[in-house]
Amino acid sequence: MRLILLGPPGGGKGTIAKKLQKEFNIPVISTGVILREEIERKTRLGKKVQDIMSKGRLVPDEVIIEIARERIKREDCKKGYIFDGFPRNIKQAESLEKLNEELDEYIDYVFYFEIPFTKVIERLANRRVCKKCNTNYNLLFNAPQKDNICDICGGELYQRDDDKEETIKNRLKVFTKQTLLLKKYYQEKNLLTVIDANCSRNALFLEIKKILGGLQK
Repeated sequence: MRLILLGPPGGGKGTIAKKLQKEFNIPVISTGVILREEIERKTRLGKKVQDIMSKGRLVPDEVIIEIARERIKREDCKKGYIFDGFPRNIKQAESLEKLNEELDEYIDYVFYFEIPFTKVIERLANRRVCKKCNTNYNLLFNAPQKDNICDICGGELYQRDDDKEETIKNRLKVFTKQTLLLKKYYQEKNLLTVIDANCSRNALFLEIKKILGGLQK
């Protein structure tokens, strides 16, 4: 099973991806997470993209595509994978399609998470992340038991630079200009399923799980 989750930031893709990973036992591939890990490790790549991401701009296609290429060739992706937020534009989608052909595989479903931008801004501005284990919280509907302390490991919670309101608005402008075009791209390939993401995470997961019921685990 190979899936792509698309939609604006803050639409719930990350949370649903983790639930699907547990349900179907296939890895989640988030190029954003991989890049943030590089930043935390202060690698050459991390230093290169930190300034770009903090301003809400997209990392160059060549870097993202190479990350995706190397990741899906790993052994744990043999039975499938879930792309969270990739591809982000037509060029990346075309590159992924060519790579799938090279590996003699295909994408089963592309889910587009539909949600008003006003809700996106509200959700992301209230998101907090653990510095130690990267667990996500939201002060609106998934707040930690203790202020600014992770329930899992006790680490300190913080607000990422790209979750601040001005940066969010810029990210949404970039999304509208580039990523939104993928909705039509995958629709024309009969792969797209639009999901109403303006609901609880549990309801969203159950809806997707129902759609995927016909696919073998």
